[in-house]
Amino acid sequence: MKKIKEYSLVLVLIFLALLPVLPLFKEGLPVTHDGQDHVARIANFYLNLTEGNLIPRWAPNLNWGYGHPILEFLYPAPSYFASFFHFLGFSLVDSTKIIFGLGIFMSGIFMFLWLKQFLSKEAAFFGSFLYIYAPYRFVDLNVRGAIGENFVFIWIPLVLFFIFKLFETKESKYTALGGIAFSLMVLSHNAISLMFAPFILFYSVYLVYLSKYKKSLIINLLSLIILGLFLSAFFWFPALLEGKYTLRDIVTKDGYLTNFVSFKDLLYGEWNYGITGQFTVQLGIVHWLIFITSPFFAAYLFRRKNKLWVLMFGLFFYTLSAIFLMLPQSGFIWEKIMILQNFQFPWRFLSVTTFATAVLGGLVFSIIPRKLSKYLLIAFCLLILVLSKDYFYPKAYQQKPESFYSGIWNSTTDTGESAPMWSVRFMEKRPNAHLEVIDGNAYIKELKRTSTYHKYQLIVNKP
Repeated sequence: MKKIKEYSLVLVLIFLALLPVLPLFKEGLPVTHDGQDHVARIANFYLNLTEGNLIPRWAPNLNWGYGHPILEFLYPAPSYFASFFHFLGFSLVDSTKIIFGLGIFMSGIFMFLWLKQFLSKEAAFFGSFLYIYAPYRFVDLNVRGAIGENFVFIWIPLVLFFIFKLFETKESKYTALGGIAFSLMVLSHNAISLMFAPFILFYSVYLVYLSKYKKSLIINLLSLIILGLFLSAFFWFPALLEGKYTLRDIVTKDGYLTNFVSFKDLLYGEWNYGITGQFTVQLGIVHWLIFITSPFFAAYLFRRKNKLWVLMFGLFFYTLSAIFLMLPQSGFIWEKIMILQNFQFPWRFLSVTTFATAVLGGLVFSIIPRKLSKYLLIAFCLLILVLSKDYFYPKAYQQKPESFYSGIWNSTTDTGESAPMWSVRFMEKRPNAHLEVIDGNAYIKELKRTSTYHKYQLIVNKP
Protein backbone atom coordinates (compact mmCIF):
# COMPACT_ATOMS: atom_id res chain seq x y z
CA MET A 1 0.00 0.00 0.00
CA LYS A 2 2.87 2.39 0.84
CA LYS A 3 4.50 1.68 -2.52
CA ILE A 4 1.26 2.43 -4.36
CA LYS A 5 0.97 5.72 -2.46
CA GLU A 6 4.56 6.64 -3.29
CA TYR A 7 4.12 5.80 -6.98
CA SER A 8 0.93 7.86 -7.04
CA LEU A 9 2.76 10.86 -5.62
CA VAL A 10 5.55 10.47 -8.18
CA LEU A 11 3.04 10.27 -11.02
CA VAL A 12 1.26 13.40 -9.79
CA LEU A 13 4.63 15.16 -9.47
CA ILE A 14 5.56 14.15 -13.02
CA PHE A 15 2.25 15.53 -14.29
CA LEU A 16 2.70 18.81 -12.40
CA ALA A 17 6.32 19.09 -13.58
CA LEU A 18 5.18 18.66 -17.18
CA LEU A 19 2.51 21.38 -17.03
CA PRO A 20 4.97 24.34 -17.29
CA VAL A 21 6.79 22.49 -20.08
CA LEU A 22 3.75 21.94 -22.34
CA PRO A 23 3.96 25.39 -24.03
CA LEU A 24 7.43 24.39 -25.30
CA PHE A 25 5.75 21.81 -27.53
CA LYS A 26 4.23 24.60 -29.63
CA GLU A 27 5.98 25.30 -32.92
CA GLY A 28 8.55 28.07 -32.89
CA LEU A 29 10.87 29.63 -30.35
CA PRO A 30 9.31 31.39 -27.35
CA VAL A 31 10.00 35.12 -27.48
CA THR A 32 12.19 35.89 -24.44
CA HIS A 33 14.99 38.30 -23.62
CA ASP A 34 17.86 35.88 -24.38
CA GLY A 35 16.19 32.93 -26.09
CA GLN A 36 17.30 33.48 -29.67
CA ASP A 37 20.79 34.49 -28.53
CA HIS A 38 21.11 31.12 -26.81
CA VAL A 39 20.13 29.34 -30.01
CA ALA A 40 22.79 31.30 -31.92
CA ARG A 41 25.41 30.42 -29.30
CA ILE A 42 24.45 26.75 -29.48
CA ALA A 43 24.68 26.90 -33.28
CA ASN A 44 28.26 28.19 -33.01
CA PHE A 45 29.04 25.67 -30.28
CA TYR A 46 27.77 22.81 -32.46
CA LEU A 47 29.78 24.11 -35.42
CA ASN A 48 32.92 23.83 -33.30
CA LEU A 49 32.07 20.25 -32.35
CA THR A 50 31.52 19.22 -35.99
CA GLU A 51 34.97 20.59 -36.84
CA GLY A 52 36.65 18.60 -34.08
CA ASN A 53 36.91 21.29 -31.40
CA LEU A 54 35.60 19.36 -28.40
CA ILE A 55 36.07 22.32 -26.07
CA PRO A 56 34.70 25.26 -28.07
CA ARG A 57 36.23 28.65 -27.34
CA TRP A 58 35.51 30.82 -30.37
CA ALA A 59 32.11 31.61 -31.89
CA PRO A 60 33.03 32.38 -35.51
CA ASN A 61 29.68 33.69 -36.74
CA LEU A 62 28.92 36.06 -33.87
CA ASN A 63 29.82 39.75 -33.66
CA TRP A 64 28.61 40.52 -37.20
CA GLY A 65 30.81 37.74 -38.59
CA TYR A 66 34.04 38.95 -36.99
CA GLY A 67 33.84 36.19 -34.38
CA HIS A 68 33.77 36.34 -30.60
CA PRO A 69 35.39 34.46 -27.67
CA ILE A 70 32.14 34.21 -25.68
CA LEU A 71 32.21 30.39 -25.68
CA GLU A 72 35.32 30.46 -23.50
CA PHE A 73 33.44 32.29 -20.74
CA LEU A 74 29.91 30.96 -21.23
CA TYR A 75 28.74 27.95 -19.18
CA PRO A 76 28.99 25.03 -21.68
CA ALA A 77 26.78 22.26 -20.20
CA PRO A 78 23.49 23.43 -21.78
CA SER A 79 25.26 23.73 -25.14
CA TYR A 80 26.75 20.22 -24.90
CA PHE A 81 23.35 18.72 -24.10
CA ALA A 82 21.59 20.77 -26.79
CA SER A 83 24.27 19.75 -29.33
CA PHE A 84 23.59 16.11 -28.50
CA PHE A 85 19.91 16.51 -29.31
CA HIS A 86 20.76 18.46 -32.47
CA PHE A 87 23.08 15.62 -33.49
CA LEU A 88 20.13 13.23 -33.07
CA GLY A 89 18.20 15.25 -35.65
CA PHE A 90 16.30 17.88 -33.67
CA SER A 91 16.43 21.42 -34.98
CA LEU A 92 18.50 24.02 -33.17
CA VAL A 93 15.33 25.60 -31.78
CA ASP A 94 13.84 22.29 -30.65
CA SER A 95 17.14 21.22 -29.09
CA THR A 96 17.20 24.46 -27.10
CA LYS A 97 13.60 24.00 -25.99
CA ILE A 98 14.38 20.45 -24.83
CA ILE A 99 17.08 21.86 -22.53
CA PHE A 100 14.62 24.37 -21.10
CA GLY A 101 12.08 21.60 -20.56
CA LEU A 102 14.60 19.33 -18.87
CA GLY A 103 15.59 22.17 -16.55
CA ILE A 104 12.06 22.37 -15.19
CA PHE A 105 11.16 18.69 -15.22
CA MET A 106 14.37 17.07 -13.96
CA SER A 107 14.93 19.65 -11.22
CA GLY A 108 11.63 18.64 -9.63
CA ILE A 109 12.40 14.93 -9.92
CA PHE A 110 15.87 15.28 -8.38
CA MET A 111 14.58 17.51 -5.59
CA PHE A 112 12.04 14.81 -4.71
CA LEU A 113 14.78 12.15 -4.88
CA TRP A 114 16.91 14.08 -2.38
CA LEU A 115 14.20 15.19 0.06
CA LYS A 116 12.61 11.76 0.38
CA GLN A 117 15.88 10.44 1.81
CA PHE A 118 15.16 12.16 5.12
CA LEU A 119 11.57 13.42 4.90
CA SER A 120 8.20 11.80 4.30
CA LYS A 121 7.12 11.28 0.70
CA GLU A 122 4.41 13.92 1.07
CA ALA A 123 6.89 16.45 2.43
CA ALA A 124 9.33 15.66 -0.39
CA PHE A 125 6.51 16.11 -2.88
CA PHE A 126 5.60 19.51 -1.47
CA GLY A 127 9.21 20.72 -1.48
CA SER A 128 9.63 19.60 -5.10
CA PHE A 129 6.40 21.32 -6.09
CA LEU A 130 7.56 24.57 -4.50
CA TYR A 131 10.89 24.22 -6.32
CA ILE A 132 9.24 23.96 -9.72
CA TYR A 133 6.52 26.56 -9.16
CA ALA A 134 8.48 29.44 -7.65
CA PRO A 135 7.72 32.58 -9.69
CA TYR A 136 11.38 33.05 -10.55
CA ARG A 137 11.45 29.69 -12.33
CA PHE A 138 8.78 31.00 -14.71
CA VAL A 139 10.68 34.26 -15.16
CA ASP A 140 13.77 32.28 -16.18
CA LEU A 141 11.71 30.12 -18.53
CA ASN A 142 9.18 32.47 -20.14
CA VAL A 143 10.56 35.99 -19.66
CA ARG A 144 14.34 35.99 -19.52
CA GLY A 145 14.94 32.76 -21.41
CA ALA A 146 17.90 32.11 -19.07
CA ILE A 147 19.01 28.65 -20.21
CA GLY A 148 21.94 28.31 -17.78
CA GLU A 149 20.07 29.42 -14.67
CA ASN A 150 17.19 27.15 -15.59
CA PHE A 151 19.49 24.19 -16.24
CA VAL A 152 21.60 24.55 -13.08
CA PHE A 153 18.52 23.88 -10.92
CA ILE A 154 18.75 20.23 -12.05
CA TRP A 155 22.12 19.54 -10.49
CA ILE A 156 21.94 21.27 -7.10
CA PRO A 157 19.58 18.72 -5.45
CA LEU A 158 21.40 15.89 -7.23
CA VAL A 159 24.73 16.95 -5.70
CA LEU A 160 23.05 17.06 -2.28
CA PHE A 161 21.50 13.65 -2.88
CA PHE A 162 24.91 12.06 -3.50
CA ILE A 163 26.37 13.86 -0.49
CA PHE A 164 23.59 12.39 1.65
CA LYS A 165 24.18 8.91 0.20
CA LEU A 166 27.86 9.22 1.19
CA PHE A 167 26.75 10.07 4.71
CA GLU A 168 24.30 7.16 4.75
CA THR A 169 26.31 4.39 3.06
CA LYS A 170 30.01 5.48 2.76
CA GLU A 171 30.06 3.83 -0.70
CA SER A 172 32.76 5.29 -2.94
CA LYS A 173 30.56 5.17 -6.04
CA TYR A 174 28.64 8.14 -4.63
CA THR A 175 31.88 10.11 -4.50
CA ALA A 176 32.33 9.63 -8.25
CA LEU A 177 28.66 10.26 -9.08
CA GLY A 178 28.59 13.30 -6.81
CA GLY A 179 31.73 14.66 -8.44
CA ILE A 180 30.14 14.35 -11.88
CA ALA A 181 26.97 16.09 -10.65
CA PHE A 182 29.08 18.83 -9.04
CA SER A 183 30.96 19.41 -12.29
CA LEU A 184 27.69 19.62 -14.24
CA MET A 185 26.45 22.21 -11.76
CA VAL A 186 29.55 24.35 -12.33
CA LEU A 187 29.35 23.84 -16.11
CA SER A 188 25.68 24.83 -16.14
CA HIS A 189 26.14 28.23 -14.51
CA ASN A 190 29.34 29.24 -12.75
CA ALA A 191 27.87 32.31 -10.99
CA ILE A 192 24.84 30.47 -9.60
CA SER A 193 27.13 27.63 -8.51
CA LEU A 194 29.10 30.12 -6.42
CA MET A 195 25.85 31.27 -4.82
CA PHE A 196 25.07 27.70 -3.79
CA ALA A 197 28.58 26.84 -2.63
CA PRO A 198 27.96 28.15 0.94
CA PHE A 199 24.94 25.89 1.39
CA ILE A 200 26.73 22.85 -0.05
CA LEU A 201 29.52 23.50 2.45
CA PHE A 202 27.03 24.00 5.29
CA TYR A 203 25.14 20.81 4.39
CA SER A 204 28.39 18.84 4.26
CA VAL A 205 29.44 20.12 7.70
CA TYR A 206 25.96 19.35 9.04
CA LEU A 207 26.18 15.73 7.89
CA VAL A 208 29.72 15.40 9.25
CA TYR A 209 28.35 16.61 12.58
CA LEU A 210 25.70 13.87 12.47
CA SER A 211 27.99 11.13 11.20
CA LYS A 212 29.59 8.43 13.33
CA TYR A 213 32.37 8.09 10.77
CA LYS A 214 33.49 11.69 10.51
CA LYS A 215 36.99 11.15 9.13
CA SER A 216 35.97 8.91 6.22
CA LEU A 217 33.03 11.19 5.37
CA ILE A 218 35.27 14.26 5.31
CA ILE A 219 37.70 12.48 2.97
CA ASN A 220 34.89 11.37 0.67
CA LEU A 221 33.32 14.84 0.62
CA LEU A 222 36.62 16.52 -0.18
CA SER A 223 37.22 13.95 -2.91
CA LEU A 224 33.77 14.67 -4.37
CA ILE A 225 34.41 18.41 -4.54
CA ILE A 226 37.95 18.03 -5.89
CA LEU A 227 36.72 15.62 -8.56
CA GLY A 228 33.93 18.01 -9.54
CA LEU A 229 36.32 20.94 -9.81
CA PHE A 230 38.80 18.82 -11.78
CA LEU A 231 36.17 17.63 -14.29
CA SER A 232 34.96 21.18 -14.87
CA ALA A 233 38.41 22.81 -14.82
CA PHE A 234 38.58 22.92 -18.63
CA PHE A 235 35.94 25.64 -18.36
CA TRP A 236 36.36 27.57 -15.12
CA PHE A 237 40.17 27.65 -15.00
CA PRO A 238 40.79 29.34 -18.40
CA ALA A 239 37.77 31.62 -17.79
CA LEU A 240 39.18 32.62 -14.40
CA LEU A 241 42.69 33.03 -15.73
CA GLU A 242 41.86 34.97 -18.90
CA GLY A 243 38.84 36.97 -17.74
CA LYS A 244 41.17 39.84 -16.86
CA TYR A 245 41.96 40.23 -20.56
CA THR A 246 38.34 41.00 -21.42
CA LEU A 247 36.08 44.01 -20.93
CA ARG A 248 34.23 42.14 -18.17
CA ASP A 249 35.23 44.38 -15.26
CA ILE A 250 34.58 47.53 -17.29
CA VAL A 251 31.18 46.44 -18.59
CA THR A 252 29.93 45.01 -15.29
CA LYS A 253 31.41 47.74 -13.08
CA ASP A 254 28.72 49.38 -10.95
CA GLY A 255 25.98 47.60 -12.93
CA TYR A 256 24.59 46.24 -9.70
CA LEU A 257 23.79 49.75 -8.46
CA THR A 258 20.76 50.08 -10.72
CA ASN A 259 19.50 46.53 -10.25
CA PHE A 260 18.67 46.31 -6.57
CA VAL A 261 15.03 45.55 -5.81
CA SER A 262 12.63 47.02 -3.29
CA PHE A 263 11.30 44.89 -0.45
CA LYS A 264 7.70 45.37 -1.57
CA ASP A 265 8.55 43.92 -4.99
CA LEU A 266 9.96 40.84 -3.29
CA LEU A 267 6.61 40.44 -1.57
CA TYR A 268 4.55 40.69 -4.75
CA GLY A 269 4.75 41.99 -8.30
CA GLU A 270 2.46 41.84 -11.31
CA TRP A 271 3.48 39.46 -14.07
CA ASN A 272 5.35 41.31 -16.82
CA TYR A 273 7.44 40.29 -19.84
CA GLY A 274 9.52 43.46 -19.71
CA ILE A 275 13.20 44.02 -19.00
CA THR A 276 14.97 44.27 -15.65
CA GLY A 277 12.94 46.43 -13.33
CA GLN A 278 9.71 45.38 -15.00
CA PHE A 279 9.42 41.61 -14.60
CA THR A 280 8.33 40.29 -11.23
CA VAL A 281 10.96 39.54 -8.61
CA GLN A 282 8.57 38.17 -6.00
CA LEU A 283 9.53 35.13 -3.95
CA GLY A 284 5.99 33.76 -4.07
CA ILE A 285 3.18 34.13 -1.54
CA VAL A 286 3.37 30.54 -0.29
CA HIS A 287 7.17 30.68 -0.29
CA TRP A 288 7.01 33.77 1.93
CA LEU A 289 4.60 32.02 4.27
CA ILE A 290 6.98 29.08 4.55
CA PHE A 291 9.97 31.36 5.19
CA ILE A 292 8.25 33.45 7.88
CA THR A 293 6.92 30.46 9.83
CA SER A 294 10.05 28.29 9.51
CA PRO A 295 11.84 29.64 12.65
CA PHE A 296 8.88 28.61 14.80
CA PHE A 297 8.92 25.11 13.31
CA ALA A 298 12.71 24.98 13.80
CA ALA A 299 12.23 25.91 17.46
CA TYR A 300 9.69 23.09 17.74
CA LEU A 301 12.22 20.62 16.33
CA PHE A 302 14.85 21.93 18.72
CA ARG A 303 12.59 21.27 21.70
CA ARG A 304 11.93 17.78 20.37
CA LYS A 305 15.72 17.26 20.03
CA ASN A 306 15.32 16.60 16.31
CA LYS A 307 18.61 17.50 14.58
CA LEU A 308 16.73 18.77 11.52
CA TRP A 309 16.40 22.05 13.42
CA VAL A 310 20.02 22.80 12.47
CA LEU A 311 19.25 22.36 8.76
CA MET A 312 16.10 24.44 9.10
CA PHE A 313 17.81 27.36 10.82
CA GLY A 314 20.65 27.19 8.30
CA LEU A 315 18.19 27.44 5.40
CA PHE A 316 16.36 30.30 7.11
CA PHE A 317 19.52 32.40 7.48
CA TYR A 318 20.64 31.40 3.98
CA THR A 319 17.35 32.76 2.61
CA LEU A 320 17.55 35.85 4.81
CA SER A 321 21.06 36.59 3.52
CA ALA A 322 19.93 36.22 -0.10
CA ILE A 323 17.00 38.58 0.49
CA PHE A 324 19.28 41.17 2.09
CA LEU A 325 21.77 41.00 -0.81
CA MET A 326 18.96 41.90 -3.22
CA LEU A 327 18.08 45.08 -1.32
CA PRO A 328 19.84 48.45 -1.79
CA GLN A 329 20.80 48.40 1.89
CA SER A 330 23.41 45.75 1.02
CA GLY A 331 25.22 48.10 -1.38
CA PHE A 332 28.22 48.47 0.96
CA ILE A 333 28.81 44.70 0.72
CA TRP A 334 28.61 44.71 -3.08
CA GLU A 335 31.04 47.63 -3.14
CA LYS A 336 33.65 45.71 -1.13
CA ILE A 337 33.32 42.22 -2.66
CA MET A 338 34.27 42.26 -6.34
CA ILE A 339 33.01 38.74 -7.03
CA LEU A 340 29.48 39.91 -6.20
CA GLN A 341 29.75 42.63 -8.84
CA ASN A 342 30.44 39.97 -11.45
CA PHE A 343 26.96 38.57 -10.74
CA GLN A 344 25.70 41.87 -12.28
CA PHE A 345 22.11 41.60 -11.00
CA PRO A 346 21.33 41.39 -7.27
CA TRP A 347 17.97 39.81 -8.11
CA ARG A 348 19.88 36.73 -9.28
CA PHE A 349 19.83 35.71 -5.62
CA LEU A 350 16.22 34.70 -6.27
CA SER A 351 17.84 31.44 -7.34
CA VAL A 352 18.89 30.95 -3.72
CA THR A 353 15.47 31.84 -2.28
CA THR A 354 13.77 29.56 -4.81
CA PHE A 355 15.82 26.60 -3.64
CA ALA A 356 15.96 27.38 0.07
CA THR A 357 12.24 28.10 0.55
CA ALA A 358 11.39 24.89 -1.32
CA VAL A 359 13.49 22.82 1.08
CA LEU A 360 12.07 24.74 4.02
CA GLY A 361 8.61 23.92 2.69
CA GLY A 362 9.40 20.22 2.77
CA LEU A 363 10.77 20.49 6.32
CA VAL A 364 7.76 22.49 7.55
CA PHE A 365 5.34 20.06 5.96
CA SER A 366 7.07 17.09 7.60
CA ILE A 367 6.15 18.52 11.02
CA ILE A 368 2.46 19.08 10.31
CA PRO A 369 0.25 16.37 11.88
CA ARG A 370 -0.81 13.67 9.40
CA LYS A 371 -4.50 14.43 10.03
CA LEU A 372 -4.01 17.87 8.49
CA SER A 373 -1.18 17.20 6.05
CA LYS A 374 -3.26 15.66 3.26
CA TYR A 375 -5.75 18.53 3.18
CA LEU A 376 -3.07 21.21 3.49
CA LEU A 377 -1.05 19.60 0.70
CA ILE A 378 -4.02 19.74 -1.66
CA ALA A 379 -4.97 23.27 -0.56
CA PHE A 380 -1.48 24.73 -0.99
CA CYS A 381 -0.90 23.02 -4.33
CA LEU A 382 -4.19 24.33 -5.67
CA LEU A 383 -3.39 27.82 -4.36
CA ILE A 384 0.01 27.81 -6.07
CA LEU A 385 -1.50 26.58 -9.33
CA VAL A 386 -4.08 29.38 -9.25
CA LEU A 387 -1.41 32.00 -8.46
CA SER A 388 0.80 30.66 -11.27
CA LYS A 389 -1.85 30.48 -13.99
CA ASP A 390 -0.58 33.63 -15.76
CA TYR A 391 3.06 32.51 -15.71
CA PHE A 392 2.77 29.38 -17.85
CA TYR A 393 3.15 30.89 -21.29
CA PRO A 394 5.73 33.01 -23.12
CA LYS A 395 4.77 36.35 -24.63
CA ALA A 396 4.76 34.95 -28.19
CA TYR A 397 6.53 32.55 -30.54
CA GLN A 398 8.83 33.38 -33.45
CA GLN A 399 9.30 31.34 -36.59
CA LYS A 400 12.77 31.56 -38.15
CA PRO A 401 14.68 29.23 -40.51
CA GLU A 402 17.71 27.32 -39.22
CA SER A 403 20.00 29.59 -41.25
CA PHE A 404 18.88 32.56 -39.15
CA TYR A 405 20.66 31.01 -36.15
CA SER A 406 23.51 29.17 -37.87
CA GLY A 407 24.56 32.03 -40.16
CA ILE A 408 26.21 35.36 -39.42
CA TRP A 409 24.75 36.83 -36.25
CA ASN A 410 24.48 40.61 -35.94
CA SER A 411 25.34 40.62 -32.26
CA THR A 412 27.82 39.28 -29.74
CA THR A 413 24.88 37.71 -27.78
CA ASP A 414 26.27 39.31 -24.62
CA THR A 415 26.73 42.93 -23.61
CA GLY A 416 30.33 42.92 -24.76
CA GLU A 417 31.84 41.72 -21.48
CA SER A 418 33.55 38.77 -23.22
CA ALA A 419 35.27 40.96 -25.82
CA PRO A 420 39.08 41.25 -25.56
CA MET A 421 40.12 44.41 -23.74
CA TRP A 422 42.17 45.65 -26.72
CA SER A 423 39.17 45.39 -29.05
CA VAL A 424 36.03 47.45 -29.45
CA ARG A 425 33.13 46.31 -27.29
CA PHE A 426 31.28 44.96 -30.33
CA MET A 427 31.13 45.60 -34.04
CA GLU A 428 28.13 47.42 -35.46
CA LYS A 429 27.98 46.15 -39.02
CA ARG A 430 29.12 43.24 -41.13
CA PRO A 431 32.45 43.47 -42.98
CA ASN A 432 32.35 44.31 -46.67
CA ALA A 433 34.32 41.13 -47.40
CA HIS A 434 35.96 38.30 -45.50
CA LEU A 435 39.34 39.92 -46.04
CA GLU A 436 40.08 43.43 -47.32
CA VAL A 437 43.33 44.84 -48.67
CA ILE A 438 43.97 48.12 -46.87
CA ASP A 439 47.03 49.13 -48.89
CA GLY A 440 48.93 47.75 -51.86
CA ASN A 441 47.96 44.93 -54.20
CA ALA A 442 47.29 41.32 -53.29
CA TYR A 443 45.80 38.18 -54.76
CA ILE A 444 43.66 36.34 -52.22
CA LYS A 445 42.53 32.78 -52.59
CA GLU A 446 39.97 31.62 -50.07
CA LEU A 447 39.87 27.87 -49.61
CA LYS A 448 37.12 25.75 -48.16
CA ARG A 449 36.79 26.31 -44.45
CA THR A 450 37.82 23.36 -42.28
CA SER A 451 37.96 24.95 -38.86
CA THR A 452 36.32 27.71 -36.89
CA TYR A 453 39.79 29.12 -36.39
CA HIS A 454 40.95 29.20 -40.02
CA LYS A 455 38.99 30.83 -42.81
CA TYR A 456 41.83 31.79 -45.10
CA GLN A 457 44.54 29.35 -46.01
CA LEU A 458 46.41 31.05 -48.80
CA ILE A 459 47.29 34.69 -49.35
CA VAL A 460 49.77 35.52 -52.12
CA ASN A 461 51.06 39.07 -52.22
CA LYS A 462 51.85 40.47 -55.67
CA PRO A 463 54.33 43.29 -56.19
